[in-house]
Amino acid sequence: MDLDLDGRVAVVSAVGSGIGLATANTLLAEGMRVVGADLDISSLPEHAHLVAIECDLTDASAAQSLVDTALERFGSVDVLVNGLGAVGYRTSFEEVRDDDWLWSVQVNLLAAVRLIRATLPSMRAAKRGSIINIASDTGRQPHPMFVDYSAMKAALLSITKTLSIEVGGDGIRVNAVSPGPTETQGLVNGFSRHIAPAWGMDTPTAIEHFVRDIQRIPLGRLGAPEEVAQVIVFLASDAARYVTGSEYCVDGGVIRGC
Repeated sequence: MDLDLDGRVAVVSAVGSGIGLATANTLLAEGMRVVGADLDISSLPEHAHLVAIECDLTDASAAQSLVDTALERFGSVDVLVNGLGAVGYRTSFEEVRDDDWLWSVQVNLLAAVRLIRATLPSMRAAKRGSIINIASDTGRQPHPMFVDYSAMKAALLSITKTLSIEVGGDGIRVNAVSPGPTETQGLVNGFSRHIAPAWGMDTPTAIEHFVRDIQRIPLGRLGAPEEVAQVIVFLASDAARYVTGSEYCVDGGVIRGC
């Protein structure tokens, strides 16, 4: 399918690895211009249509700077992909201190809010745009191990719905993509450092147990970052021009009610 994205401009956060990197590569393959941000951009390819910026999006000024760069370099922001997220592995609710909650708010919620705020004026002026928030299956099906992360992703889903109502008249669509367990380096590292030792297993066995017995993923495997990216790119395109306020679960069937 030709998604007719050639020449359009996307701002993507967390492009250094995982789903964000797969999204940037897929958008570039569709002919888009991409301005991407991450703490570490060393893994990004050299590409004439890619501007990679090393920055910390928990810094309140970083979002506006990123959007300003896209406008100065390419003249518009047609698509915003809010991909930044980070998980803290918790053993109990009581262990999650105020600093942990505030960190999770900054990384998993406020970074997205600030990028949306910075992007909306140019999208409103253009009377078009697509905002895609990367949520999580834990936003609907929370887990005590990810209590603060789950809460932030639920909030992001709520913001997606609320914002879609406000800006629909401006031609701006707002949707969410909720990945399930996806085979990223972050997931593998989390299992290696936290979950596998707690379960008394090696990492591959712990992941297999998680897929089969804990999450009971109907498709029987972890997702691939590219599989999530393909749904994001669809929502970025005019093929989804009548889709807004929606959540797309890319989770192998984990969430039955999505």
